[in-house]
Amino acid sequence: MPVAQINGINLGYDVYGSGEPVVMVTGTGAPGRVWRTHQVPALRRAGYQVITVDNRGIPPTDLCPEGFTLDDMAADLAALIEHLGQGPCRVIGTSLGGIILQELLLARPELISQAVLMASGGRADALITAMSAGDIELSESGSKIPPRYAAYTHALQNLSPRTLNDEEKLQDWLTVFEMSPLDPAAVRNQLGLELIPDRLPAYRRIDRPCLVIGFADDLVVRPYLSREVAEAIPGAVYTEIPGCGHYGYLERPTAVNSAIIDFFAR
Repeated sequence: MPVAQINGINLGYDVYGSGEPVVMVTGTGAPGRVWRTHQVPALRRAGYQVITVDNRGIPPTDLCPEGFTLDDMAADLAALIEHLGQGPCRVIGTSLGGIILQELLLARPELISQAVLMASGGRADALITAMSAGDIELSESGSKIPPRYAAYTHALQNLSPRTLNDEEKLQDWLTVFEMSPLDPAAVRNQLGLELIPDRLPAYRRIDRPCLVIGFADDLVVRPYLSREVAEAIPGAVYTEIPGCGHYGYLERPTAVNSAIIDFFAR
């Protein structure tokens, strides 16, 4: 994995294929490799070069224990795009990654040609605020959650009933979650970054073509929050993918990839 020295940190990224570039940004605690199974192959088949990023706090990118902000993370993406000589380019972000891109669209719009914002919101509602506070409290307590407990609670929070009711698929997910649990302490500095004030009025200044994707069964960022983002951004297109939760891009990758590639082709 190449590492760029930008903004005073080491930032890890991967580049796949050739063609017009697409930069992909993950959510809280997720490494860039989560895109490899479904999105990277689909975008490469469509003729795009794919660049995945490990955000601050995710090795091999620096952990930055002193802390950081959304603006820092948006600046990292801007610097990486410039470092690679790839702007303006297409960008895709999910959850926290979508919020980061929304700030990049405001701060450095000249670096972006099109944006896809998945499971993203423009404000922290009561549930997001409560979940964030709980995650931070857990990370600071030093408590260790048993892997099996963490696996099933992670499944309930992030998957749809469609997946939860399919025993074979669910068992595969539970195995993955149990083998690679998210350690709240390890991503402590990313926790809470989704606690944004109401940014919807600011999004009215975004002037790049945007596709906003909501996941119908998302319990983390309920679809109405993503719909608000689309309504705030002038000319944005909103689509909602049924039968998937917060990990919709992994639960229903074919539908998600088709929506992305169709939007890019417009």
